[in-house]
Amino acid sequence: MQSHFPTTLLLSTLFLFLAPELTPVCEAVWLNVPTLGTKCVSEEIQSNIVVLADYLVISDEHSVFPSLSVKVTSPYGSVLHQSENSTHGQFAFTTQESGTYLACFEVIGDHHGKKDISINLDWKTGIGAKDWDSIARKEKIEGVDLELKKLEAAIEAIHENLLYLRNKEADMRIMSEKTNSRVAWYSIMSLGICIVASGLQIVYLKQYFQRKKLI
Repeated sequence: MQSHFPTTLLLSTLFLFLAPELTPVCEAVWLNVPTLGTKCVSEEIQSNIVVLADYLVISDEHSVFPSLSVKVTSPYGSVLHQSENSTHGQFAFTTQESGTYLACFEVIGDHHGKKDISINLDWKTGIGAKDWDSIARKEKIEGVDLELKKLEAAIEAIHENLLYLRNKEADMRIMSEKTNSRVAWYSIMSLGICIVASGLQIVYLKQYFQRKKLI
């Protein structure tokens, strides 16, 4: 009987090297929101990706927690989540289009003269947003089988992300070619206008000198 250890090791190595760069992951960030202004975070995400985020106001004064206005928008400006007067919360959605998703936080209330408000934001996308404990209980898997399930999901996410990057590169190449073509036509048109203007100027000057009997 053949051992599956080399295959598992190969998959694990591939995951360790590629996942940080290509796989949608979970990311916890610490935000300092000014008392007079808005702080936004953004991430470029492809379509059909699950996004799950938790936010929590961190206050040095345990009895006083500033309230926030939270707004999450899609690349085309659609509001995916909005809340007022909250000190903590959660939002989740599945992306409908590829692009940059924006989450903005604004402090509500009179906090003039006080220092920035700290927020802990736990932002998860793709496989990072999956509840692996529930999946393990539902499919009755654990240990190595569960890790292989995670590796399989990570590799699938890497493959989808590579396809997304390839399509994006193709779109950018087409746009670059169109831009180069337009610049070339603009340069030719500008050169033609300059030549015509120079010719008209020469004709005008010749007629002017003839009228003045200088030539």
